[in-house]
Amino acid sequence: MEFNEKLQELRKGRSMTQEELAEALFVSRTAVSKWESGRGYPGIDSLKAISRFFSVSVDELICPEEMLSVAENEKRSFLSRWIPFICGTLDLLPVILLFVPLFGNGAGTPSAVSLMALDGISGWIRTVFLVTIALTVLNGLCGLIISQLDRPVWNRHRLVTGIALSVAGTALFMITRQPYAGIIYLSLLVVKGILLIRADVRSFTPAAQAGPGRRTKDAETETVQKL
Repeated sequence: MEFNEKLQELRKGRSMTQEELAEALFVSRTAVSKWESGRGYPGIDSLKAISRFFSVSVDELICPEEMLSVAENEKRSFLSRWIPFICGTLDLLPVILLFVPLFGNGAGTPSAVSLMALDGISGWIRTVFLVTIALTVLNGLCGLIISQLDRPVWNRHRLVTGIALSVAGTALFMITRQPYAGIIYLSLLVVKGILLIRADVRSFTPAAQAGPGRRTKDAETETVQKL
């Protein structure tokens, strides 16, 4: 018997509704529904709470194979929360370019200046610089907000946008011979790339956060449809 079936049996054994069980475990009814339908597993803390509430051991609730899935889901849940937050914070860093002297102001001005004091280039290039930095910072602010929400698809789209802006910023500043600003954008791109590679981008997709039981059922359904 799998975990979802055991949980249903225990709940019905006490004549409880999903909502009543959710209140007892301090989780949402949606979470209980997801667990009982096999679309996911509770975290370690929720498993312990279920174990205490029904006076059964964790080993009775879940088999070793399912426990591995729980641990993997915990890891993905952690990554899906913190990687977007870190990347969002990184996207705020280019704001320093507005005030720190990192831009060359032409051959007549040997010392570096901040973007706000940059006047040795054409106005439209300076405007492009400002727009690129503004979009990057805005994307970072959105990332910090979205990282606190349970919206994996939004997080993924925001991360892709952040990578695109880092690539565009690196290319823009290098082409216009502003190496210091370009290095900052390149550094952001490298750090975000390393984080995403280590985390595996699939961690931010809804399918990756579903339990293996759901993925198996989806695969079976797809196979039946093909037949």
